[in-house]
Amino acid sequence: MLDNDSRRLLRQLLDAPQAPVAELARRAGISATTAARGLERMRDQGIIRGQHATIDWRALGFAVEVSLRFTLEKSAPRAFDEFMEQARKIAEVTEIQTFLGRVDVRLSLVARDMAHYQELYRDRILTLPHIADIEALMHIAPIKRAGGLPI
Repeated sequence: MLDNDSRRLLRQLLDAPQAPVAELARRAGISATTAARGLERMRDQGIIRGQHATIDWRALGFAVEVSLRFTLEKSAPRAFDEFMEQARKIAEVTEIQTFLGRVDVRLSLVARDMAHYQELYRDRILTLPHIADIEALMHIAPIKRAGGLPI
């Protein structure tokens, strides 16, 4: 799917997403023109879907990060849609993922401290519709986030 130039370019983009095209090209060993065309082609093909900022939540005063895993009560025809609609409204939810298996949905959320988390959990999380089971996992430390792929 990708030629060698595109693979090298993509590896450099993952390593230094804010680098200018000329720098990415130099690091990938290709010309700036080739790099610009390659990046545009990968965007057009949907390989590169965007570039995002990585937020240090602790620096913004959010000391608590939690992953919540939900199994939904699926007897209602729109249970999944109704759950997602309400979960999206919680400002402290930073990510929503869906799964096949025992766990249906995972929410990542941030809170200022444990008191704020307890308030969120009691007033916002437990009121989400169609919850059959919930498990909270407190984040201790990130070990690996995004990184290079075997491309």
